[in-house]
Amino acid sequence: MLDKPYSLGSTSAVGKVRWLFQAQKAGHAGTLDPLATGILPIALGDATKTVPFLVDAVKGYDFTLTFGENTDTWDAEGKVTQTSDVRPDKDAIIKALPQFIGNIEQVPPRFSAIKVDGKRSYDLARSGEVVELKSRKVQIDNVELIETRADSATFSVVCGKGTYIRSLARDLAAELGTCGHVTMLRRTRVGPFSLEDAFSLDDLEQLCHRDGVLEGLRPVETALDDIPVLAITENDAINLKHGRAIVLLPSSELLESEWILAMYDGKAIALCETAEGQLRPKRVFNL
Repeated sequence: MLDKPYSLGSTSAVGKVRWLFQAQKAGHAGTLDPLATGILPIALGDATKTVPFLVDAVKGYDFTLTFGENTDTWDAEGKVTQTSDVRPDKDAIIKALPQFIGNIEQVPPRFSAIKVDGKRSYDLARSGEVVELKSRKVQIDNVELIETRADSATFSVVCGKGTYIRSLARDLAAELGTCGHVTMLRRTRVGPFSLEDAFSLDDLEQLCHRDGVLEGLRPVETALDDIPVLAITENDAINLKHGRAIVLLPSSELLESEWILAMYDGKAIALCETAEGQLRPKRVFNL
């Protein structure tokens, strides 16, 4: 679990961690902009099979919205496109927040990784093309005002996948009758992981240099804490590893679960689905 530093891209961060741990495969769960910091879950080797589950996980962010200027990227990296002298007070901000909580419509920023006709939206925007992105439903569980200053306000957000904090900041500023963009963004949570679980790049380098690699790793099942677990026998483990289904007891409550994590002797064996009373392996771990 990496605490990504400011100005480092997510792909570069994955490359550095992969090199440190000498891993053949590596992947991350949810891109962070270069100007953002915080939790970037990085999976190595067979653990990359858990990435889709962390991408779908609930996430937490802290961000600062600085009032007075809109930018074309809706963060500090972009060019100023509009200005305003309006500075909303604390009461106005608190009053506006409830409408941004729940299952809401949100238009992603033009400078985002969303694909338009097979091309990344940010590539099209940088080339000068006008990109019109459609609004989509996102889930925001909570937005809390942490602090206000003369020209800015800092918030804490809990949200679902696909939520763009830059879009939330843009829409909130507009609702308050002013301009604004994100000047600080820090991801504080991804699923079961919090900042307390994260290591800086310097920490990881020091661990690797003193042969403490294992201290920087977490078991595969940590990323799957929302998935029901089934303890299986050694024979069942052998069958699942060879791609063969095993029989579930008809009374098993797990029959209603979309995914089940099969474990033997404290180790993750396979992510499985249920069908016709059987447990069928979909992603087998070779750990």
